[in-house]
Amino acid sequence: MIETTNKFTLIVIAAAIGGCSLMPDYERPAAPVPAAWPESVQLKAGTALAPGEWQKYFPDPRLQALIAAALENNRDLRIATARIAEARAQYGIQHADRFPSVNLTGSRTASLTPASASITGSELHIQRYDAGFSLVSYELDFWGRVRSLDASAKAGYLSTEAAQRAFRLSLIADVANAYLSLLEMSERTQLAAETVRTRAEARDLIARRRELGVSGDLDFFQADGAYQAALAERANLERQQAAAENLLNLLLGRPVAELKDLPAGRNLAEQGITSDIVAGLPAEVLLQRPDVLAAEQKLMAANANIGAARAAFFPRISLTGSMGMASSSLSGLFGAGNNAWSFQPVLSLPLFDAGRASANVDVAEARKVIAVAEYEKTIQQAFREVADLLNARDKLSEHLAAQQANAEAQKHRLRLVDARYQAGIANHLEVLDAQRESFSAEQGAAQVRRMWLGASTQLYKALAGEGNDLPGKTAQDASAR
Repeated sequence: MIETTNKFTLIVIAAAIGGCSLMPDYERPAAPVPAAWPESVQLKAGTALAPGEWQKYFPDPRLQALIAAALENNRDLRIATARIAEARAQYGIQHADRFPSVNLTGSRTASLTPASASITGSELHIQRYDAGFSLVSYELDFWGRVRSLDASAKAGYLSTEAAQRAFRLSLIADVANAYLSLLEMSERTQLAAETVRTRAEARDLIARRRELGVSGDLDFFQADGAYQAALAERANLERQQAAAENLLNLLLGRPVAELKDLPAGRNLAEQGITSDIVAGLPAEVLLQRPDVLAAEQKLMAANANIGAARAAFFPRISLTGSMGMASSSLSGLFGAGNNAWSFQPVLSLPLFDAGRASANVDVAEARKVIAVAEYEKTIQQAFREVADLLNARDKLSEHLAAQQANAEAQKHRLRLVDARYQAGIANHLEVLDAQRESFSAEQGAAQVRRMWLGASTQLYKALAGEGNDLPGKTAQDASAR
């Protein structure tokens, strides 16, 4: 009998220490994307970027200074970072529930019962001093409820961490794009200003020839129309340049003009941004993205919440107790024979809750289904983004080469037409047409170069994979396997 009792005691202790878990085993869903990139994507040999190597990818010293300022001052990044601290603290609170809370207590209790209310018929004065340790309602986690909530809180914290890293990548890419847009608008505005100057000179020349009777009204109005069109284009580009500068100021968290000792920057053609980033198999690339990692952590949190909901069907055992000294006088509190203790285990067994516990399990399981779908959708969106950018990298490179060749051809054509006009062989309408085509081609070349650089910038965000060193990721992958 004694041996049986001892075995039972050991089983109870083992259950109290280890407990069991009603949380489903986590299995990472298969990535719902093809095993290879589309045939239109040309994979190139390149360099894999390690987390935080944005300085190597963006060599322009001015752009590097702007990105560093944004990482320091951007308000949205501050909010995302503060949310990490909040989630970490919430996880710490939840994790503390797995351990007993022990308090050091000291108290004095005094009461006076009048003679009229006393059983003995005389005034009763009672005084008591207590000192000791108290155990505050510690739950024995037999069914893994507290452990499941702890796992859910940890996954929520790691999800916030990954989301912050995803935002950090986006901020770097957004600052680079805003800077490149500002460069594009600046170069195109300078080109428009030069066009305004040359067309103003041409109009003035034709006006003088008109006064001399050499040129007619048609030539003058054609030249004047071309001049006014150049003015309109310059005003439009100046508006876009101001908008690009305002966006850059917003991303930086302060005006660019307030930044001291900014290094000189490069023009669009000298940026040195390379798009030759290694892009392995889709599963290898996508599962390292911080946005995908954040979605997976949310899925793991939903999975853990199922275990906590299931545990509500089983009894909960909580322990409350204290141990210390008690005496009627403070001077004799720590004397011999004043030991005092109390122990109060409470067993709570759900009998009837009108289906609340069952509904909570249904809610938890439904939220896991939602989390799985959101995780798979995140992977699919990431696959499309990377595939589009890899294809754009190649096609925009071809587009840029053709556009630059076109711009050079239009320059040669303009020089030839202008020479023919000076010789009296071509009319002014041919000159205006050549000017428009040359101006349009140069503007197009700057625009396409900016688009190619923008696609390369977005590739950094898509493939840099700053989630590779996410805290706790290795341990979670091991548990998933």
